[in-house]
Amino acid sequence: MHIQDLIEKHGFVKLSGDDTAREIKRVYTCDLLSWVMAKGKSDTAWITVQTHNNILAVASLLDFACIIIPEGIQVPEEVIEKANEQNVILLSTSLEGYEIFKILYEAGVR
Repeated sequence: MHIQDLIEKHGFVKLSGDDTAREIKRVYTCDLLSWVMAKGKSDTAWITVQTHNNILAVASLLDFACIIIPEGIQVPEEVIEKANEQNVILLSTSLEGYEIFKILYEAGVR
């Protein structure tokens, strides 16, 4: 599945970044940054409720495909601006984590 599929087929909103053609190969959900750093792999769609600058550092370090913010949680404008500077794709959706995981799983993302 590609990031663009989440936007076009499932109504996810792109808050930052450009490479929506990038493929998502894995999905991971966790809000403890040190745990994500230990377990994360490149090309992952990371689902988190965290909305501070540190998520951008983790996503960049691990070369994540994107960060997905669930449940309509608002992301501060300064975080969106920093994500654009770092070309980190932030997506927003009103869906809960389980529903996001289900969409990705049904598309073959493991």
